[in-house]
Amino acid sequence: MTKMIGQRAIASLLSLLGLMILVFFLSRLTGDPAVLFLPIDATEAMKQQFRTLHGLDLPLIEQFARYVWDLLHLDFGESLRKARPAIDVVLEAYAWTLPLALITMGLVVTSAIILGSLAAFKVGGFFDRLVSIISLIGASAPDFWIAIVAIVVFSIGLGWVPTSGVGTPLHWVLPIAVLFIRPFGLVVQVVRGSMISALGAPYVKTARAKGVKNLPLIFVHTLRNGMLPVITVIGDQAAALLNGAVIVETIFGFPGVGKLMIDSILQRDFNVVLAAIMVTAVAIFIMNILIDVAYGLLDPRIRN
Repeated sequence: MTKMIGQRAIASLLSLLGLMILVFFLSRLTGDPAVLFLPIDATEAMKQQFRTLHGLDLPLIEQFARYVWDLLHLDFGESLRKARPAIDVVLEAYAWTLPLALITMGLVVTSAIILGSLAAFKVGGFFDRLVSIISLIGASAPDFWIAIVAIVVFSIGLGWVPTSGVGTPLHWVLPIAVLFIRPFGLVVQVVRGSMISALGAPYVKTARAKGVKNLPLIFVHTLRNGMLPVITVIGDQAAALLNGAVIVETIFGFPGVGKLMIDSILQRDFNVVLAAIMVTAVAIFIMNILIDVAYGLLDPRIRN
């Protein structure tokens, strides 16, 4: 188990290095930040002063070397737009995205495991068909379309919840609801399929023959053995939410890391873009390690 985690850690660090190189050089292809940040009537001397101040007049390789050196010291530089440390700007955005992702994934995991397990118990029954239809619609519907429909119906039409912002708990209702639908559709399908396979195992038939009741049979005897594929898809969906639900955050004006990334790319705020990508990559790396640990806890064969 320790060896496997160590190998994954080394592979993740190499991936981080490759990602850092790729994103740094791609971000430099978007144009001159001095043209964007300074007034349209700025003189060439003012533009050159701006480039010198932010190290943008140095050769590209030297800019990259400085960036790597600063990164090793956890210094991501300053935001060109906000004149503040880029890491502070990113962490402020994550302070909104992280609760949004945790609440959404908590609801997804709980509801998908319960409904998917119950649907698998009677394959082809009314409840199974209902869950299958709902999950298919949820997994197929685009986030932007769901978000727009939700705003039109529940905000503009019924006036139940605000259209955007984060001032009150009601502001969180629509973003969480919209983000919930697609992951739920995907996870509940995997839970159902995995539980159907697990319920056909010989030990389940033995438990039934001994008179074990339905709910203990599902949630005590069978669920653990059907969770490995479920953990994989949960990890994928959690990673997507950690990246920031770009479309949903933008539509609802939610000040998370997804919206920050879009704004920073459009504003060519390189330091914030790089800081956001690296922090997100580290968060996903840690989450992948936790998933590997969960595999080992559920299946001793992996642990050994």
